Amino acid sequence: MEEREERQDQGAPLCERAGGEFWAAEMSRRQFLRAGLTLVAVGLAAPPWLAQIAHADAQRLRKGEKLPNDHILVVLQLTGGNDGLNTVIPYRDELYYQARPTLAIPEAQVVPLEERLGLHSALAPLKPLYDQRALAIVQNVGYPNPNRSHFRSMEIWQTADPDGHSRYGWLGKYLDTLTDAAANPVMAISFTQELPIALHGKKAQVPCFASLTDLQVMARDPELERTIKNLSQADERKMDSPATVVRQSTRTALEAMEQLRERIRNYQPNAQYANDPFARGLQQAAQIIATSPQTRVLYVSVNGFDTHAGQANTHQRLLSQFAGAVSAFYADLQAMGKADKTLLMVFSEFGRRVRENGSLGTDHGAAAPMFLLGGRVQGGLHGDLPDLRNLDGNNDLRMQYDFRRVYATVLEWLGGDPEAVLGKGFAPLSIVRV
Repeated sequence: MEEREERQDQGAPLCERAGGEFWAAEMSRRQFLRAGLTLVAVGLAAPPWLAQIAHADAQRLRKGEKLPNDHILVVLQLTGGNDGLNTVIPYRDELYYQARPTLAIPEAQVVPLEERLGLHSALAPLKPLYDQRALAIVQNVGYPNPNRSHFRSMEIWQTADPDGHSRYGWLGKYLDTLTDAAANPVMAISFTQELPIALHGKKAQVPCFASLTDLQVMARDPELERTIKNLSQADERKMDSPATVVRQSTRTALEAMEQLRERIRNYQPNAQYANDPFARGLQQAAQIIATSPQTRVLYVSVNGFDTHAGQANTHQRLLSQFAGAVSAFYADLQAMGKADKTLLMVFSEFGRRVRENGSLGTDHGAAAPMFLLGGRVQGGLHGDLPDLRNLDGNNDLRMQYDFRRVYATVLEWLGGDPEAVLGKGFAPLSIVRV
């Protein structure tokens, strides 16, 4: 029997409220490089990590190498197992209506995309993005021998390791491949209560914040300045001692709160965001994109998709909030000129069963659609219609695309090496123009 109350979040250690130093300059990477080298050359005070990145970039240029790209990835995790079949709907398939006599979305309410597929009515705000070819929907995404445990399946998605139990996440592994990841404490930021396994790296340390509002409240603490001053004056003659390392990391984290607060307090959104978890998460991502040019990966997670009972109203509300937030986020990116530089990837740990259950809900399933959004996305539907006549041995939708191929696509977008992170056999899909 499925554990309906099984823990959905990952078992990562509680994350620090702040974990890195934030740089405020609104400039391109090349401008940043020139400024950084100038600061170093004239001996002015600059954050140590800023100087390290400038030095690393200068070394690359001297060797005739290209600088890392300035692409940004935003990951939106739909925690609990989103019902993909009621999200992207095969509304001309009679088997869909037979399997879901109460939960099936009537054809008259579906937002048509193609001849036989459409969106849930709550996702209507996404239709203009689809028509602009900024939204790609990848059908039937999963992995071999799917696991229906929330915890284990999410662990598989976050580590990209279905056959093992890796300590490190796929994005953490990517960050570890970057020479400046350890030097740049804001290469990635997570807006979560706990650091997702996806961002666990061997070398890279990723800060996470429950919210930027909490960060600003903490940064106004009168103890902050005294703490930073005391740490700065501490005896650091034993530079390699554990105490020194902890002291330096703590000082960097505290300084980060103040620097970031100064930048984000003047941020004004270019779109109207609602007041719900999706909107708050994506608006915070937009704030960082607008104010922290050294950040490359942002992570947002929203719970509530484990719809075993009374699914219709819950799913309607969640999808409505999701669509509104994504629409506002993309409008914000366009207004700040970042739509072509940003890629939003949306996933859930699994889909739901094809047949509805006796509680007017759906149970844990397998393959489901993923969403990719951005100015460089090859929009439209990618993959086949859900095949309700050819289910797997558990009467679930069969996988067409291994999720690691989507990850390979994203890693290529970031300028990374998919094989170094995922291993061989996961060719990128032709969905994003690099």
